[in-house]
This record gives sequence, C-alpha cells and structure tokens, in this order.
Amino acid sequence: MGENKDYITHPDEKGSINISEEVISVIAASAALETEGVAALSAGRDLSELLGKKNVAKGVRLAVEGETVRVDLWLTVKLGASVNTVGARVQEAVAGSVESMTGFKVTEVNVHIIGVSLSRK
Repeated sequence: MGENKDYITHPDEKGSINISEEVISVIAASAALETEGVAALSAGRDLSELLGKKNVAKGVRLAVEGETVRVDLWLTVKLGASVNTVGARVQEAVAGSVESMTGFKVTEVNVHIIGVSLSRK
C-alpha cells in the first residue's frame, strides 16, 4: 500500500467514496474493447511498458477536474470496420460505462484511431 495513487473523491451524505483513476481507466478500456470493430487499445510504448510493468488500461488517458472526467483513447480498428461508426460507438460505450459505474460526469470521450488491424481474428 506504499504506492501513491490518484483518486477521485465523490462526496456522499454518509461520507465519501474514493475511486482510483486506474479503476476508471480500466472501466473505459473494457467498454472500448467490447465495442464491435475495435481490435485493440494502444498508446505505443510508454514508460511503464519499458520498465516491464503491465498496464491494464494502456491506450487510455484521463483528465479529471472536480467530479468530471475527460477520456482519451488510442485504438486500432478491425479491417473493414467503419472508422466513424466505431469511434462513435466507443464514445457512447465509454461515457455510459464510466458514468453508470462511478457516478462521475464524462464531459468528453476523444477517440484517436491509430491503425487498422489486418488480422482476421
């Protein structure tokens, strides 16, 4: 428990709820990966990857301000998928999942398509 993690605090009448930014990133990543046409999330090689750490939500970046969240995702789409359609579906899925699971307002979901997967899987 010695790690310094960033948390978002949601005040409640009985106290407060602290949610790790990593948890929100994983929720966003899961929602994106479940969207039809998404092949993978990827932000290239980041520092954690170079250090050998597993980054469950790679390809996701959050910007938190108060009780609002902005999400940026970098993803690869499957060959033959409509890039615009996949991007719009990812925006809807991510915003819906994050808002319903955390109670925080998602102000933006920016989808960055960085490639097309040529794999048939």
